[in-house]
Amino acid sequence: MGFADDHLTPLVDEGLGNSAYLIDLGDGRALAVDASRDLRALRTAAQRHGLTVAFAADTHLHADFLSGAVQLAHDEGAEVLASAAGHRTFRHHGLGDGDEVDLGGLTLRVLATPGHTDEHLSFLLLDGTRELGVFTGGSLIVGSAARTDLLGADCAEDLARAQYQSLRRLAELPDQVAVWPTHGAGSFCSAPPGAERTTSIGAEKRANPLLAAPDEDSFVRQLLGSLGSYPAYFDRLAETNRRGPAVLGSAPGLTPLTTAEVRRLLGQGAQLVDVRPVADFAAGHIPGAVSVPLRNQFATWLGWLLPDDSPLVFVTAPGQDLAELTWQALKIGYERLAGHVSMSGWAANGGDQETIELVTAARMADRPVLDVRQRTEHTAGHIPGAIGIELGELTARADDAPAGAVVHCGHGERAMTAASLLQRAGHRGFAVMVGGPADWAEATGRPLQAGA
Repeated sequence: MGFADDHLTPLVDEGLGNSAYLIDLGDGRALAVDASRDLRALRTAAQRHGLTVAFAADTHLHADFLSGAVQLAHDEGAEVLASAAGHRTFRHHGLGDGDEVDLGGLTLRVLATPGHTDEHLSFLLLDGTRELGVFTGGSLIVGSAARTDLLGADCAEDLARAQYQSLRRLAELPDQVAVWPTHGAGSFCSAPPGAERTTSIGAEKRANPLLAAPDEDSFVRQLLGSLGSYPAYFDRLAETNRRGPAVLGSAPGLTPLTTAEVRRLLGQGAQLVDVRPVADFAAGHIPGAVSVPLRNQFATWLGWLLPDDSPLVFVTAPGQDLAELTWQALKIGYERLAGHVSMSGWAANGGDQETIELVTAARMADRPVLDVRQRTEHTAGHIPGAIGIELGELTARADDAPAGAVVHCGHGERAMTAASLLQRAGHRGFAVMVGGPADWAEATGRPLQAGA
């Protein structure tokens, strides 16, 4: 058994594709690295091992979730460790390249690794002189490096060149050193698909295509060429993390609302988000509601498509996990959660309803097809003739959607979100395909088309 087996607990957020880490320091205290505001899993792990979080380290100003470091400092007296160059406005231990933090037996050595952000740090964990592993955040990740365009397109190339130098600095560590990144598969911070969340220096030197780039210019072209779109909320969260997220005083709840209260809130500008399964939404929903089914990826699409400065009213189904719904919203900075209403309660009180047609791949006939998956998904294989418009772009491009189209994604959730946005914008006649392109190919016996 190695150090990681005995002392390190990865805490994976499947929806955001990120990992936080809880490190047992051996004396009842723990180090938390890149913990999000949703601290439920971390606290469960700490309680299971009898640990108190004494240190909370952030590798960078996160754009995809609110940091939990401020909350850990408030609740447990944790010392916050972060880059001095990040100019955070709350109390923290500002660190720079070469600094070391005594964890009480173990040592954390700071390596400046700019690229993903300009103030990015990696933390090398030492037991005496032995290098155990390195927390690389959004620098070196499994099979890649994180995106460099979050500070704006005009900074992307300069940060990509900084990322080149940072990865090569990390690659100078011994091959056996473990690599513990934050971003992984499923993250919009440029992580490739794959099951592995952690790696080693040696494994990345052998298999990471960016480390195989022959020179800096090739590296930059390769990295920048791999960047796709990212959720709109990324543009505002880093600044919130610099200021420090608000401390939460108690476990948040979601208030049940009456039909009259929902109508009043909608009249005051509230947004209506229906989190029920696709089939439920299709069968009947409140006019103007946006379908964002509650699942692992809920936070991503909430943050991509809904404003954070309007009250949110949620339409929920019996048995849905309201705590999960609330925490997914809170971890990306959505705090104006007005409450929830059941569809049955709305209907029983005379509320209007709309429907959206569901169709199978075998019953699409010759209708036009709208593919709302990411460009990389569309290019890899799509229904011949399908128009590709990413879901994140659809609100701005609603008029480009072909009239009467069947909307599809990979399974149906994003497609229903898309259809609800089109319906809210006044477009009618759309249907949603159950399943994805593979189901169409199987039903029709026809091949998918690759390329744009």
